[in-house]
Amino acid sequence: MHMNKTVTLLIPCYNEEESLPLLYDTLVPIMDDARYDWELLFINDGSTDHTLSAIQALREKDPRISYIDLSRNFGKERAMLAGFDYAQGDCVVILDADLQDPPSLVPEMLRYWEEGYEDVYAKRRSRGKEGWLRKKLSLAYYSLLQKTTRVEILQNVGDFRLLDRKCIEALKQIRENERYTKGMFCWIGFKKKEILFDRGDRVVGKSSFNFASLFNLGIDGITSFTTAPLRMSTILGFIISLGAFLMMMFFLLKRLIFGDPVQGFSALIVVILFLGGIQLLSLGIIGEYIGRIFNETKNRPVYLVNTYQGREKN
Repeated sequence: MHMNKTVTLLIPCYNEEESLPLLYDTLVPIMDDARYDWELLFINDGSTDHTLSAIQALREKDPRISYIDLSRNFGKERAMLAGFDYAQGDCVVILDADLQDPPSLVPEMLRYWEEGYEDVYAKRRSRGKEGWLRKKLSLAYYSLLQKTTRVEILQNVGDFRLLDRKCIEALKQIRENERYTKGMFCWIGFKKKEILFDRGDRVVGKSSFNFASLFNLGIDGITSFTTAPLRMSTILGFIISLGAFLMMMFFLLKRLIFGDPVQGFSALIVVILFLGGIQLLSLGIIGEYIGRIFNETKNRPVYLVNTYQGREKN
């Protein structure tokens, strides 16, 4: 007897009670495709509103829905790992709950998957309603990351993608606490396919991602996939030390040959403050890496589950 392949739609949620009914209504026509068995897997990442109740209400009327209720807010990166651990599908499609990632692309992703592609990722042709500054900073960040790492980091590509079971099993092996999943998708390799889309705007609610969240994510990305900042601080330290040595020799020779007294109290203060700033910056960079080493050596679980309810299989 031929068994249908199972497709898991993985949706991390944090305070998304307003958008979940709209999302579900959008996904139902897609899940009517009888060629596949479907699992709709929600991960409630410690929401403080009624997101869990909304998921449970949807599950009562659709047995294809599963959900994981995490014990607190662990962040989207860790919530996705929980989804990978519990997903039952032969492939997994990662979607945002806010409908900015159009579910209408899922059939196209499945078509490429059937053709043999193992990672079908959606690349943004446009970034939706986004501030000019945020857009420029995002592009500059990806450019910097690409230049400093040996792994190709895809620009304008988020978490919206289809992953074959091979990719999921590979990602499940990466149990880092300090996670940057966008880089991991590139690091694991496998056969990739790009599709383009126009990113939409949030239909309801407000994004929980602000500049501070994006800045922290950017730091995680750089420190997870490159040691370039450490090397840059080493090179900068060498250049400044060499410059200081040459300046010292210049003033020493000037004093010995011409007998000129060394002057310039203001310049001296500026140089001292500049060197102090460079030292603090270098210590901060080193501290970021040491902090990550410290967190990894604790060997704590990446996330904790409060409740798991699996789908009812046919």
